[in-house]
Amino acid sequence: MRGYSFSKFAPDELPKGGFDDLLKLFLELLNYTSGDANEALAWMNELDKQYNITNDEYGMGDFIEDLKQRGYIDDDGNKGGFAITAKTEQSIRKSALEEIFGKLKKSGKGNHQTSRSGQGEEKNADRREFQFGDGSDQIDMTASIHNAQINHGIGDFTMTERDLEVEEKDYKTLTSTVLMIDISHSMILYGEDRITPAKKVAMALAELIRTKYPKDTLDIVVFGNDAWPIALKDLPYLQVGPYHTNTYAGLELATDILRRRKTTNKQIFMITDGKPTCLKEGARYYKNSIGLDRKVVNKTLNMAAQCKRLNIPITTFMIARDPYLQQFVRKFTEINGGKAFYSSLKGLGEYIFEDYIRNRRRTIR
Repeated sequence: MRGYSFSKFAPDELPKGGFDDLLKLFLELLNYTSGDANEALAWMNELDKQYNITNDEYGMGDFIEDLKQRGYIDDDGNKGGFAITAKTEQSIRKSALEEIFGKLKKSGKGNHQTSRSGQGEEKNADRREFQFGDGSDQIDMTASIHNAQINHGIGDFTMTERDLEVEEKDYKTLTSTVLMIDISHSMILYGEDRITPAKKVAMALAELIRTKYPKDTLDIVVFGNDAWPIALKDLPYLQVGPYHTNTYAGLELATDILRRRKTTNKQIFMITDGKPTCLKEGARYYKNSIGLDRKVVNKTLNMAAQCKRLNIPITTFMIARDPYLQQFVRKFTEINGGKAFYSSLKGLGEYIFEDYIRNRRRTIR
């Protein structure tokens, strides 16, 4: 009998309260507890009391034991309780990537295709005649010898330039990105948690680059009264502090990092919800949270201009709607020649993803 026979589809039902379901909830709660496993598990116990997220066959005790057996948590030494492991840190990044960008698979060397910069790395099916300036590594010798035999015969073998056949290659761009995250106190003011979405975006972007564009680089800088780099593994534990906003220090550090990168294409992504309010002058801090302080603003705008001279565009993701703050961001963007997005927390990840991919397709000169 030819063709196909079909039967009724009967999907497997996931058991309520199974390990995989509870793990997703656990990873999500870790974003809000800044990587505190004990607090996340305490919240899960409360949710279980109210909403019965476990069942009679699989309780919270079973889940905690499975977390330990599968390497997601360890005993927290002398402090008591539990601490998350490197496996959990990576799982949080993967979860953020799936949530914000969808499931992306590793694609070897990346796919930043452009005809203007980078080195040709992957051959494609296109062929053409040799032209002045083509490298010898692009010549298909087998096809070129075949052309010479057809064009001149095999009795007195001769090869000319017109016999040479060149394999086209796809060109790749490599990009170095610094992601700046505002950790000033305003990121949790007014009852709105802004730091957690910012962290999730950073983790998702890092995982995207690590898996899809492994030759690109991503550095993460946080800024409050000062600015300092943090490692990828530290992202889940990032918290807001009692800080003002020293945007100048963050940009200065980001620029220093990018100066050391060998890539042609460089960029800064900055996630912030407020205006610059702080400068460091020697050992003291100059602070003013009232309005837009001209001294602080001018120093920040000067740094934006310096980044432009270094061919480093800044894309600002502004998660605040105040008109006077938007006016400052517009001025900042105009001086730098970069871009600005006035994003809600919900759409922040999609904005950054789309802009990152778009920047990969062009050459920044």
